[in-house]
Amino acid sequence: MRYDAIVLGGGIVGLATAYEILQRDPDRRVIVCEKEVALATHQTGRNSGVLHSGIYYKPGSLKATNCRAGKALMEQFCREQSIPYDICGKVIVAVEPAELPQLQKIYQRGQANGVRCERISRERLLELEPYCAGIEAIHVPDAGIVDYRQVSEKLADLIRQRGGEIRLNAKVLSIIEHESEIAIETTAGSLIGEIAINCCGLYSDRVAQLSGARPEAQIVPFRGEYFELSSESERLCRNLIYPVPDLSFPFLGVHFTRMIHGGVECGPNAVLALAREGYGKFDVNLRDLWESISYGGFRKLAGRHWKAGLQELYRSCSRTAFLRSLQRLVPEIQASDISTAPAGIRAQAIAPSGDLVDDFLIQRAGRMVNVLNAPSPAATSALQIAKTIVDTL
Repeated sequence: MRYDAIVLGGGIVGLATAYEILQRDPDRRVIVCEKEVALATHQTGRNSGVLHSGIYYKPGSLKATNCRAGKALMEQFCREQSIPYDICGKVIVAVEPAELPQLQKIYQRGQANGVRCERISRERLLELEPYCAGIEAIHVPDAGIVDYRQVSEKLADLIRQRGGEIRLNAKVLSIIEHESEIAIETTAGSLIGEIAINCCGLYSDRVAQLSGARPEAQIVPFRGEYFELSSESERLCRNLIYPVPDLSFPFLGVHFTRMIHGGVECGPNAVLALAREGYGKFDVNLRDLWESISYGGFRKLAGRHWKAGLQELYRSCSRTAFLRSLQRLVPEIQASDISTAPAGIRAQAIAPSGDLVDDFLIQRAGRMVNVLNAPSPAATSALQIAKTIVDTL
């Protein structure tokens, strides 16, 4: 069978893209190819499940515009499909005076992006989060939580109902573009299509290269490690508690997240992963590791920010250091209150200049659309990103 669209990658962005194509034209022949035995097993299924408001992102950026519109679409989708979600709100907390100028910058970004937010006093902060440290905070009432794996499963069901196909165990082996079609060889068979969309996350740069494209940036994997609070200590966090982040980095710092199905997760940090799927500290893939450390962009990044990198590494190696980061926000937390939770991997694109790509990166190349950088808030934004992708077609 010849397909109108071949979507590579069965995470939430790939599934949302296939769903959007079929929403616009149910007669299109669409297939989603996923290399794993199940959908949404990597970034989609291993994140904190936050519905982001869009407060952090540079005004006018793809992150800012897609996040705001995407969150509204995600809420609507969850309501229509009876998927549980909760608009519970979050606080971004300054714990010392030196953080107040950065807190103000975040507040100004929120205002510029149309995010409902307000600066609040310590007294108001304690009404929202009674155990939280902090001298001042930003309250973002429209932030929320959801289960993105559940969203992905529903998207897959709807794709199948509309005549789309989902093929698992289908790792991409080769891509050959012809004048009138694109031929893709996978471990689950050969495919011929009119166009293809690369939503392969951790492997998006490699898949783009298979098609002959030259990505502007390379994916470097960063492992985010998490802890979870014991049931007895969940009272210490009502909803979402975030620190003041460094806006020059796309990482938001160690934070507390109430989960939609119960429990509170703490994290993540951000350390170089030794493999693109290196969820364990000692999981090593020599090809992946060499590709990261030999890349000039990563070496430049490490040269500029080695102190921050060492701090993250120390926090990864020391449970006590991680605990201290949590205690900055919630001082009552003790070592006995936390236990190790599953880690995640962030697919972070780094430019040859050594700059972290701090926006979504979507490029058209012939019959391929390559989604080359889609970290957080991509899950929140997925339904709007899908519209952006399909618009490029």
